[in-house]
This record gives sequence, structure tokens and C-alpha cells, in this order.
Amino acid sequence: MNVARDYESLSELELAAFAQARDPQAIRIITTRNNQRLYRAAWSVLRNRSDAEEAVQDAYVKAFTVGRFEGRSSLATWLTRIVLNEALSRKRANEARKRSLADADITQIDDYREKLMSVSFRSPEFQMLRAELAKAIEAAIARLPEDFRTVLILRDVEGMSVEDTANALDILSATVKTRHLRARRRLRQEIDPDFRAVLADTLRFDGENCERMTARAIAALTNDHGEGA
Repeated sequence: MNVARDYESLSELELAAFAQARDPQAIRIITTRNNQRLYRAAWSVLRNRSDAEEAVQDAYVKAFTVGRFEGRSSLATWLTRIVLNEALSRKRANEARKRSLADADITQIDDYREKLMSVSFRSPEFQMLRAELAKAIEAAIARLPEDFRTVLILRDVEGMSVEDTANALDILSATVKTRHLRARRRLRQEIDPDFRAVLADTLRFDGENCERMTARAIAALTNDHGEGA
């Protein structure tokens, strides 16, 4: 029986093949490595946390039951593209239920900035305000046009390269650069540059969230779709 470190040494093609064969350990490694990126990509389209989680889970199932990874791009980029397609499909189907996240504005952000300057960095109050500011920034990102928002999430929040972003979105690299520049310009109209560091706390999907998504993906692939594999 294989142990975890054996799986860690497998190529992406081999890992994907094991996942398609409903191997729980291969699924766990793939989902743990990709949950946060895929969640952020789905959220950039759906702008709703629970909808984004469901889109990621369904994308994993489709990827390893219907799809086949051939190694033409990285596994992460291939999964990102599937998730974006799933999220876009859900958005079209659920347009009437789409929620607006346009409540936070620049005045609210200025208020947080003033409060942050007056409290200790290590105090509970600072940590609370930091979390609230992250929500305000998340709302500001949500107000960007979808094309700009998705590129911004993939490039600035997730750290994907221009080439991988273009591959995931099926657009030209030049288009990625243009949208990224315009997205940054529009976001700067609402958020001061000295708050860019708070982006690291925006749309986090690790810890318990990541473990929950991994467990759901394993269950969906090994139980609901395991027959006949």
C-alpha cells in the first residue's frame, strides 16, 4: 500500500490518473494544493461564498469523472479553467439570485484607516478592524466588472502568471495585461495603496475550509461517482 510521501513524488499526470480512479489520497493531495486558488476563481465570477464552494466541488467531480488531464498545461491551470466554466454556467442559471456586494464604500474604508492608526497592532481591536477592512476590500473587488475582477483575483490575489491566467480564461496574454491594468486603476479609485497588504486576508480559503472542501470532494468522487469506475 502506498504512503503519502509516495504520492507527493508522483507527476501531475500520474496524480490526475489516480484521482480519476477514485484514489482518496491522490484526490486529497490535488484538492489541498488547489482549493484556495479554485475557490477564489469561482468567487470572482459568483461573488457568493457558498455558491463558489459548490462550484469548486462540482468542478472537481467533472474534472475527474468526465474530463481527462493530458498535461498540456499545469494541473492547477486545467482545474482553474474547469472551475471558471462551472462558475459561469452557475451564474447564467442563477442570475435572479445574484446578490449585490456594493455596500462598502470609500468613506467606510477611510473610517477604518483612521481607527487602525489609533490602536495597537497586537490588540484584539486591531485584529477585528483588520477583518472588517478585508470585508470592505472584498466588497470593492466585487464591484469591479466581471472581466476585470476575475483577472485581478487570478493575478494579484492568487499570483498566477500572465500566461497561466490567459490559458485559464482562454484569452490573449495582451488582453490579460490590459484588463489587469484597468482593474488596478479602478480599484485604486476606492482603496488607498497602503491597504494593499490587507488583500492577503481577503478571500482566504484554508484551514477548516480547505479540509471541508477536500472531504466533500473525496466523498463525491469515491462514493457518489465511484460505481462503475
